[in-house]
Amino acid sequence: MAKNRFELHEERLSTTDEKGHRVYIHPENVIGIWRTRRTIFYWFLIGLYLVLPWINFNGKQIILLDIPHREFTFFGMTFYAHDAPLFLLVLLGFVFTMGFITSIWGRVWCGWGCPQTVFIDTIYRKIEQFVEGKARQRQRLDEGPLNFEKVWKKLVKWLLFLIVTLHISHSFLGYFVGARKLFWITLSPPTEHMTLFIVMLVITAIFLLDFGWFREQFCIIACPYGRLQSVMMDEHSLVVAYDEKRGEPRRGQVDRSQEGDCINCYHCVKACPTGIDIRRGTQLECIACTQCIDACDEIMLKVGKEPGLVRYDTEAALEGKETKRFKPRSFIYLIAITVVFSLLVYNIKNAGNLKATLIRGAKTPYKEVTLDNDQRGVLNLYRIRMDYKNEQDLKVSFRLKNPEMRPKVELVTPQNPLTLKGGKSKSTVMHFRFAPTILENGTKIVTLQFVDAKDRVRLEKEVKLVGPLN
Repeated sequence: MAKNRFELHEERLSTTDEKGHRVYIHPENVIGIWRTRRTIFYWFLIGLYLVLPWINFNGKQIILLDIPHREFTFFGMTFYAHDAPLFLLVLLGFVFTMGFITSIWGRVWCGWGCPQTVFIDTIYRKIEQFVEGKARQRQRLDEGPLNFEKVWKKLVKWLLFLIVTLHISHSFLGYFVGARKLFWITLSPPTEHMTLFIVMLVITAIFLLDFGWFREQFCIIACPYGRLQSVMMDEHSLVVAYDEKRGEPRRGQVDRSQEGDCINCYHCVKACPTGIDIRRGTQLECIACTQCIDACDEIMLKVGKEPGLVRYDTEAALEGKETKRFKPRSFIYLIAITVVFSLLVYNIKNAGNLKATLIRGAKTPYKEVTLDNDQRGVLNLYRIRMDYKNEQDLKVSFRLKNPEMRPKVELVTPQNPLTLKGGKSKSTVMHFRFAPTILENGTKIVTLQFVDAKDRVRLEKEVKLVGPLN
């Protein structure tokens, strides 16, 4: 076993002991320019998270994911369940964007934008510090015997955690239920909305367990992004790095005259929220939060040395090579982003308010019937599914585009016109009855128009009519 508790085997996590039991991390507070920048940005993100559900635009919440009604609103644009392919494009765009950002700026998302980091660092750890004291005091309290002081401090801390978590979870639900609607729901008895109440309890329990106890274990064990970073990054990606050429050999390892700038104080390790030693290079557990940068800079200034021993840099630059910001990998991500979002914009622009899918009836493609004039006729059956994404109801009727064909082809449907509800789907059936003489080699293409109450054509669909060859 190592004499220094910070000097661990390279394959062992600092968050576990020799038997694999968890070692709770108590990162020390640091001050510095990066700490200040992150604090400002974190509070901006938290404010945005809390305020957005209360903002309305055109009579609707600016972001509302109404899953029960399959209605999703984003900044004035409303999508419905039949717009699912658009969500796939959004998801692909997010994945490629994260890949592009990571290829250039490394794990900037983890350290600057991830809710896990933002909430824990800005709120939960501050509550812990307020109740239990600084890092060493918290550690002594955890390692000490169960006494009155330990019990009341833990109870107060978790009570404050619960209050904060309830607010976070209710704000989260506001994106799915509606903030204003949820406010009035909370004033009524839980039995009136028992399902929502149970969902709230489950979400609160998950957030409380994660932000209050699981913490860095999520980043180390559960988060898939940490695993993907190795395929998104290369030696030219920006990382939080230790300048080994400048820092080595460390104090205490060689004669004083041969030492590097690292005084081996372990302040960077003590400040790390995942407990890693940044001097071992880029690691899976590093979330690029810059805590170690401020910690090292603070020590460098105290000992009269230049800050930047630990800094934002690339592995190529540390080795004395030229850093290439835009590599083939980055350009591939950028091209993919451009293609995906171009398809997204194109589909949104050309989707229109009304979509229709015509499916030929099962079994036989056509049926021979007798027309009203007792002549031989043909009947084609189609099922029509209409998806309407506007917010106002639409009364639509059907007709053929070519006036010359209208007397020759009779449209038989249960409702003509029929009313489409805003944001809803509706299905109907339509029979096309006609004399076989209009067919050419057993087929005929006609155009079906969907017309609104003002006689405006809202949609056109080609229909293939089939019948006997003679």
